[in-house]
Amino acid sequence: MKLHALDVIITAPPAPGWGGRYWILVKVSTDTGITGWGECYASSVGPDAMKAVIEDVFDRHMLGENPENIELMFRRAYSAGFTQRPDLTVMGAFSGLEIACWDILGKVRGRPVWALLGGRMTPKVRAYTYLYPLPHHDLDGFWSDPDAQAEAATEYVRQGFTALKFDPAGPYTIHGGHQPALTDISLSVEMCKAVRSAVGDKADLLFGTHGQFTTSGAIRLGQAIEAYLPLWYEEPIPPDNLLEFAEVARAVRIPIATGERLTTKAEFATLLRTGGARILQPALGRAGGLWEMKKLAGMAEAFNAEMAPHLYAGPVEWAANVHLCTSIPNVLLAETIETPFHAGLIRNAIKVQDGYITAPETPGLGIAIDEDLARAHPYTGDGLHLQMQEAPCDYSNGNRFTGGAPTHPDSGSAG
Repeated sequence: MKLHALDVIITAPPAPGWGGRYWILVKVSTDTGITGWGECYASSVGPDAMKAVIEDVFDRHMLGENPENIELMFRRAYSAGFTQRPDLTVMGAFSGLEIACWDILGKVRGRPVWALLGGRMTPKVRAYTYLYPLPHHDLDGFWSDPDAQAEAATEYVRQGFTALKFDPAGPYTIHGGHQPALTDISLSVEMCKAVRSAVGDKADLLFGTHGQFTTSGAIRLGQAIEAYLPLWYEEPIPPDNLLEFAEVARAVRIPIATGERLTTKAEFATLLRTGGARILQPALGRAGGLWEMKKLAGMAEAFNAEMAPHLYAGPVEWAANVHLCTSIPNVLLAETIETPFHAGLIRNAIKVQDGYITAPETPGLGIAIDEDLARAHPYTGDGLHLQMQEAPCDYSNGNRFTGGAPTHPDSGSAG
């Protein structure tokens, strides 16, 4: 059995577009007619350029190879062009293709992917959700309205979620890191207070920042919200100086979580060695794929650290997350996004029930892709999957963050 053909589908979720402007799905086929699906979470370049990278990685390192040889193909991609270091774009391409290989292997052996990764260790994976607006909420005002966020939190707890993420801390700007505006600190405190009051001890609070602050700025903000006992303080500084995370961790009494913009175990290892983070949030469609993140989970165990895979993408990456989480002992949480388009694309094969996810028993990833639905929503824009605003932090008039909805041109990530 050899890898034989590749098809790349770029699909755009309908407005408001939770999960990003587009998702890059890969369909990989073998010479024996078996098909596997993966998803590439990479957005440093536009989708057409990314499609060319994916095709190059497949043709150069994977075409004609046995899909069992995951390690070999990873080392080829990781070492390509005399690199042997993390490369966000190449690893983003390889990650989706690698996930598709596991889908193929599971189908060939008639077993779910989690069974191939070591078996079922965590039968029910605890899910968390971002605080998205309810149907009657104003999409613009919701993100800076503590009462509306508290109302959404109450509804998600009613649905069974025991962990809720929100990020009121200011602009998603290319001028990071920066010092937070006092108005952003005040709003963060108000939001934590309102959500904590609404959910009591029924749910953990997950506080996100999208890497916007300097080390000292992150410490100021983190200390301001400590009283509300967040389970984590997510990506408090940019990911381009991993050593500084340890400074924040030593000064703030909230567990540090990070990882959505990191790739391969090499980058995560720096955080583990320095104590910069003890909650790791890899995006499986970017970080190297299932096998590389299974290795990371083992590394994390030795540091008493936990895994909480990130999701701001489509349901194929989510499916991979679920299989990884099912196979490891140190899973904390798995992010989820529930929209009709997410569910429809995998024909409702995986669901959140009472705040938990149960991995499929069916072979491979256990999902059946609705190709017609994916192809019926092509991406026609020119923006990247996520974009950051060019305007700096506003220290006079406050800041506005629209929660990652692509319908807003200045929106960033909600993940």
